[in-house]
Amino acid sequence: MYYSPFRSETAASFKVDYRKNLWYDFGSGEGGTMVDLVMKLNRCNFHEAMNILEGKKMPTMFLPALPIEKAGKTTLLDVLPLGNSALISYLSLRGINSDTAQKQCVEVYYSIDRKEYYAIGFRNNSGGYELRNRYYKGSVSPKDITTFSIPTDDCMIFEGFMDYLSYLTIHQLLQPQVDTVVLNSTVHLNRAMRFLKDHLLVHAYLDNDDAGNRALAEISREHGNVVDLSPNYEPYKDLNKYLIQTIKNQKHDRNTF
Repeated sequence: MYYSPFRSETAASFKVDYRKNLWYDFGSGEGGTMVDLVMKLNRCNFHEAMNILEGKKMPTMFLPALPIEKAGKTTLLDVLPLGNSALISYLSLRGINSDTAQKQCVEVYYSIDRKEYYAIGFRNNSGGYELRNRYYKGSVSPKDITTFSIPTDDCMIFEGFMDYLSYLTIHQLLQPQVDTVVLNSTVHLNRAMRFLKDHLLVHAYLDNDDAGNRALAEISREHGNVVDLSPNYEPYKDLNKYLIQTIKNQKHDRNTF
């Protein structure tokens, strides 16, 4: 297991099978051969990837994955109500209503390799936290899904808590009005299946990418009664990016007059 070369993370999610010469990224649900990896890293075609592997062309991008043994342990130090001005400012950049965020999130202080940091924390069902600030995306173990039970016949599903907060912000809510599950990574989809099957209808707010499409297909197979809401925020990858752009457009329109 290695750290993924495609994002910053504190828990290794990138598997390499040296016997089969294959890789799989549990964070995105992607995988393939060495050639596929070189193509993805360098954003090139098959022919260019082969030239790189044969040493005929220099790679444009090379991000070596660090072995898990070199990982710095993330240690939880303290949990406080969300109020840090820097974190509130970061949420504002993401378009998130501060009152909603303060209702749903906390302020987490943690350390990595004896260095102390702070971030927005979103608690999961096992007592761990997803962590976000302007410079960091990680978590405090244990990893798990986050569920909210009202209860209702219908439910909503989100990949990450920023999309969940975006939904609440768009609808001017401090908390969900129907049962909700936040996966905190599509890797945890199987853990959410029992929750989903307890409801008559699933409203899916998943990402417009391969991982989101695969998760939607899996939910459709297991549940059958799913409404895909992702077309509502195309061409953007996720609900948060849609929210950010919507706010920018509104500011532009106001400045036009």
